[in-house]
Amino acid sequence: MEPVAEGKDGQVVRVSGPLVEIEGVERLSMLELMTLGPQRIAAETVAIAGTKATLQAYEYTGGLKVGDVAAATGAELSSLMGPGLLGQVFDGLMRPLSSAPMWLTPARSQSTADPVVLAREWTFVPTAVPGTNVSAGDVLGTVPESGSVVHRVLVPAGVYGVLSWVAPEGKVRVLDPIAVVADHVVSLAERVPIRRARPFLARHTAAVPLHTGQRVLDLVFPLARGAAATVPGGFGTGKTMMLQQVAKWSDADVIVYVGCGERGNEMADVLDGLSQLEDARTGDRLIDRTVIIANTSNMPMMAREASIFTGITVAEYYRDMGYDVVVIADSTSRWAEALREFANRNGDLPAEEGYPANLSSELASFYERAGRVTTLGGQSASVTVIGAVSPPGGDMSEPVTTDSQRFVRSLWMLDRDLAYSRHYPAVSWTGSFARDAEELGNWHAANGQPGWAIRRARTVALLAESDRLAELAEIIGRSSLPGHEQVLLLGGRLLRDGVLMQNALSNNDGYCSLEKGAALLDLVFDVVDACQRLVERGVAVASIEEADFGPVLRAREEFGPSDDASVRARSAEVLAALEALQ
Repeated sequence: MEPVAEGKDGQVVRVSGPLVEIEGVERLSMLELMTLGPQRIAAETVAIAGTKATLQAYEYTGGLKVGDVAAATGAELSSLMGPGLLGQVFDGLMRPLSSAPMWLTPARSQSTADPVVLAREWTFVPTAVPGTNVSAGDVLGTVPESGSVVHRVLVPAGVYGVLSWVAPEGKVRVLDPIAVVADHVVSLAERVPIRRARPFLARHTAAVPLHTGQRVLDLVFPLARGAAATVPGGFGTGKTMMLQQVAKWSDADVIVYVGCGERGNEMADVLDGLSQLEDARTGDRLIDRTVIIANTSNMPMMAREASIFTGITVAEYYRDMGYDVVVIADSTSRWAEALREFANRNGDLPAEEGYPANLSSELASFYERAGRVTTLGGQSASVTVIGAVSPPGGDMSEPVTTDSQRFVRSLWMLDRDLAYSRHYPAVSWTGSFARDAEELGNWHAANGQPGWAIRRARTVALLAESDRLAELAEIIGRSSLPGHEQVLLLGGRLLRDGVLMQNALSNNDGYCSLEKGAALLDLVFDVVDACQRLVERGVAVASIEEADFGPVLRAREEFGPSDDASVRARSAEVLAALEALQ
């Protein structure tokens, strides 16, 4: 970092929790990082009035007093991005937690970093040839020991020209130079501002699905790569477990899991689960391609506000290497509470439920950084964002829930009644949506799944009709319904319990391939069609319902995650048994 110009230091004039006011600072910029007091607490400039400024501190401000020095750094809040991120746990300011003491030291200025990180050596393998012309995004070399995905060292944005020197293969530290492009020295790692999106060449508009391994998502409410989804749900509806399943089984190259204001035991469960699970693609541990940002509920509140931007910046860093990345933020409600806390201390006029008036734009600044793009290096890559919402009291009309829906392509609303009836994932088929379903249906049709859109349409129609008939049956009685409508009620139950329900703790059912999911849907539809034919032939509905439908319901757990052949064989057995009914 360049030295700070003289005359830019000021002094603290007011401290109110994370809000600090200073004066006497000249030539100060918005979002500039300051260090406060003898502990050099990190704080960011959020408002300027002449030589006075308001800062939000990212550490506990106890002991900070009026008159303490406020020193400018000349830099924005940034994170050091380089090898060694995968498989590790960091706090909201990107300080390593995996080897941290019980109590973290205050965040220092951006010119300093963890000495262990700076001292560690990595093997750099050059791939670029000196004397050639290179530009932003071109690969200079790789670092093979930095995780289960190859770490690519790129020419930074805004740098281009002749590669005059590249380091030979060998051990280097993160701040050591590894190349010279024109007159610019490139280091192994770079410091990246977290509030500014990293540049790219173009944004793709064609939808490509992100496979999560969760049937209710992949078959009914799909999410495209580079899109955004929100998951609102009250306490006990299974948000964290569902997001952990997406983190474990989605077909992204890199996972960035941001624990924003959640309980520490939940983050410990995430870490333990990812550490023990084997990655089917690499054979290593799944955590070896995961970065965890943990800013739990007992950590400083304003660092919580920064944590989701830290997470999305890490994702963009790997996106620029050409990887598909998924960011899971659990939860954006805790992040919004940090905004509300600071706004109240600053005396801002509160909007709905006390949240600041700019809540919507702040949410947009996070979700809009999702996208499937052509990187500066010409590769196709993506950042997909999934944000959980924890509405107080399960109120789905509160501001964070309603505002989030404006900026996402998929809504996975969790239903309390489903959760209380032990139906997981408790995704409501009446309150959820997928805006890219039609485009993703076209993609499936062009890539070996021509019946995907038809199955989804029939699934949605059967669920809606079954719900309507269930309400009617409560009034007039199930037996008063015509036979074909009673079969639809049966079909809705088979669909819910035999396909949409999924056991996260089962080796066979925790993950489901698209082929097995399609086979399970076809099994239910075949059974419904066969029962309708029996009704048309005059077979009593009571006789049909006495048939054993257990094999239909057990198929999802009895067969392997990708064993669609066994499911289709089970379908033939069940249909043969139904045809024998008189």
